[in-house]
Amino acid sequence: MKRKYQTILAVFMLASILLSACGSNAIPTQTSKPAPIQSQATAVPATVFATALPAGSVQINGAGATFPLPVYTEWIFAFQYVDPSVTLNYQGIGSGGGKKGILDNTVDFAGSDSLLKDAEYQQGVDLQMYPMLAGAVVPIYNVEGITKTITLSRDVLVGIYNAKIIKWNDPAIVDLNPDLNFPDKNITAVHRSDASGTTEMFTNALAVFSEEWKNGVGAGSAVEWPVDKAGNGIGGKGNQGVAAAVQNTPNSLGYVELSYAVANKIAYTNMINKAGETVTANADSIASAMADFPDFSDKLTNTIVDGPGAHSWPITGYTYIILHTTGMQDCLKAQKLLEFLYWALTDAGAAKRAADLGYAVLPGAVQTQVLAKLGQVTCNGNPVLNK
Repeated sequence: MKRKYQTILAVFMLASILLSACGSNAIPTQTSKPAPIQSQATAVPATVFATALPAGSVQINGAGATFPLPVYTEWIFAFQYVDPSVTLNYQGIGSGGGKKGILDNTVDFAGSDSLLKDAEYQQGVDLQMYPMLAGAVVPIYNVEGITKTITLSRDVLVGIYNAKIIKWNDPAIVDLNPDLNFPDKNITAVHRSDASGTTEMFTNALAVFSEEWKNGVGAGSAVEWPVDKAGNGIGGKGNQGVAAAVQNTPNSLGYVELSYAVANKIAYTNMINKAGETVTANADSIASAMADFPDFSDKLTNTIVDGPGAHSWPITGYTYIILHTTGMQDCLKAQKLLEFLYWALTDAGAAKRAADLGYAVLPGAVQTQVLAKLGQVTCNGNPVLNK
């Protein structure tokens, strides 16, 4: 009788476990903290992704921009409940490292906010960029005695990084913030020290804001910073490195992706945009900027800084996934990767996660173009995505 009772109890417990696993399709919100953000690197060591996998599972490895790292971390966590057979890894090593990884075939996909150059398209042969969402770059600050939100103009931001405005109590800053008592302290201007899509987005904006910046410093993923030459500039690796530098340096100003400022509770400025309106960086002001620039290039890329809309945040940009479109050899892995991207682009829960972090999802017309391009990816000559 005792053995019979133990058998019945064991069956009941097994049934309970199976029912709890299958009883809901809801994906739980991540309650534990994501894995620590990775430090920057120029390439992805093979040992980073070396893990033992259960039989029948697929491991997909990506690397690149830190700009979308917070949302990619959330999406990857959630997707394990959608398809438990897939193990996704994404290392935030900067856009430059991501592009190098996809060109060297050391990753299955790359993340980049920096656009591929013609030479990189030629080297990669079959590369395609796919916009995943848009985000904002925000000026963050740590100023002694200032507890209210600072407002900057486009000209003032250029002046700070051009080393023309070097004091927090400069009249150009004070005039924009008459109710704040700025200290008579030098501004430490923090910038990225690695090749960065965030820097490309930021300097693209500065180049549009100012002819002097455009003709002098220019725009790119890495530039020669006037503040470094003037002695009041410091660098940090990744969005997280810039955020840490600002947090640890009194009277400093830097630039990061919005979600880093929000997640780390770092104060970020309002901006006076091209329309002369004071705006705050959020999903709505990013969406307004996207609406200002509806037309994409034939490579499915777009630059969306300094839009004319009254509600548009002036330093915005798309973040992209880069894939090989015909050269992937493992067709099961290719299928699982594209299913993940399709889910990220179309799932309502994925969209909410992005919005909660301060990103803006693609407008319907743009999403349609991206999904159509994903549908053209082939493996061994056959379409990968069956949607």
